[in-house]
Amino acid sequence: MIAVKTCGKLYWAGEYAILEPGQLALIKPIPIYMKAEITFSDNYRIHSDMFDFAVDLTPNPDYSLIQETIALVEDFLTYCSKTLRPFSLEIRGKMEREGKKFGLGSSGSVVVLVIKALLALYGLSVDSELLFKLASAVLLKRGDNGSMGDLACIVAEDLVLYQSFDRKKIAAWLEEENLATVLERDWGFSISQVQPALECDFLVGWTKQVAVSSHMVQQIKQNINQNFLSSSKATVSALVEALEQGNVEKIIEQLETASQLLEGLSPDIYTPSLRQLKEASQDLQAVAKSSGAGGGDCGIALSFDVQSTETIKNRWADLGIELLYQERIGYDDKS
Repeated sequence: MIAVKTCGKLYWAGEYAILEPGQLALIKPIPIYMKAEITFSDNYRIHSDMFDFAVDLTPNPDYSLIQETIALVEDFLTYCSKTLRPFSLEIRGKMEREGKKFGLGSSGSVVVLVIKALLALYGLSVDSELLFKLASAVLLKRGDNGSMGDLACIVAEDLVLYQSFDRKKIAAWLEEENLATVLERDWGFSISQVQPALECDFLVGWTKQVAVSSHMVQQIKQNINQNFLSSSKATVSALVEALEQGNVEKIIEQLETASQLLEGLSPDIYTPSLRQLKEASQDLQAVAKSSGAGGGDCGIALSFDVQSTETIKNRWADLGIELLYQERIGYDDKS
């Protein structure tokens, strides 16, 4: 039996702009995991704890994301001179509570999870760039409208600066050419790790309101203009620089700017709960904002002293916002 896992993710900055090629986003992994166990067996059996039934490879609408991921890996295995054989795959970790999802990128996480499980079963190791391409190819073939930033972060399992690629172009390649040819090409993205040069508390607040990212993206995408794009790119670049220099004032300033850019893009991004989550950092040595598509789900905060951290947590609790995750970021977090 082989076991693998994948994390969740949350955006710090660059949301919506990252949907355009060449844009930047800063994305942080969240160690709330999906897990898979896989082994060769007599028959194909796929089960996820999202559902109370298992399937084989016969197309099933509930399991379509997993089955399409398997189909793409089968294509890749053929390229590696291997043949798909029956296996049993068990997936656990819903990234939700009481039927309400957290908004941590669970669809991206499950795609990477299934790819990792199958490659491990066949003893194939691939670098993170190829893993990212394989996962992106699955979603592109499905017509997914996301930026693939969640995949970049989930694959790297680190705070990353992600530069997006031209998804329409790559989707066209995937339609016209075989997978192996497309995987060998330069897609024009970059994923680089960011190491903050200071200590701070990273907090995730969950509003318990479910947002459907794909609907939000569909709705808001038409509001994106050149001014928003250039402002967002400059803000993300300045934020990364501030983090790497350990400049607290500049970090707060750039995250505030990122937040204001989102508010200017659409009033739907900040629900009343997300607005309260953000305003809970006022008068403190801290900054908070929505994360990802907005319209519900989670927001984040960075706090630069102990008192500010406690105050935010108390304010969130009073507002009915659940502290989903807390982490001390700094020099010692890798040791």
